[in-house]
Amino acid sequence: MSEGDSVGESVHGKPSVVYRFFTRLGQIYQSWLDKSTPYTAVRWVVTLGLSFVYMIRVYLLQGWYIVTYALGIYHLNLFIAFLSPKVDPSLMEDSDDGPSLPTKQNEEFRPFIRRLPEFKFWHAATKGILVAMVCTFFEAFNVPVFWPILVMYFIMLFCITMKRQIKHMIKYRYIPFTHGKRTYKGKEDAGKTFSS
Repeated sequence: MSEGDSVGESVHGKPSVVYRFFTRLGQIYQSWLDKSTPYTAVRWVVTLGLSFVYMIRVYLLQGWYIVTYALGIYHLNLFIAFLSPKVDPSLMEDSDDGPSLPTKQNEEFRPFIRRLPEFKFWHAATKGILVAMVCTFFEAFNVPVFWPILVMYFIMLFCITMKRQIKHMIKYRYIPFTHGKRTYKGKEDAGKTFSS
């Protein structure tokens, strides 16, 4: 390998200006993502706001319905991954490898581990809205389509998919929301004395 063959390096072995610029841009982006991690409610409010702006834009332009449909399917896919366990219990029925979800009341508490964590769900959903918003600026993505059919098909797809997911949740007895381990109140310690 000769000098300058590695990615991002100029002929003289130093990283190129473009490579340094995009590396720095990526670091700043990651820094903002890291700072936003503890603010779950604020992140989702911003995403819902972006979604509302997108819907207003599509309504006012009276087009880009196929982009909106694709965004809806993408969000449905993310939501199903968010509701699903990381390890599918149906695949683990016969094998005893790895952790499994508790099936009895007295079994050890195991928190629900998602296939798609909340932060990644939010990040992907927000990026999807932004990509769809950018698509509305290009006429090539404005495919003429009868939108009521898309709405009905999406509602049908949503209902069928959620029915299947809920049946899976009932069959394997898991709830996709963990509220923490149950705590039991013990007997009051009657033998305690306080001296003044």
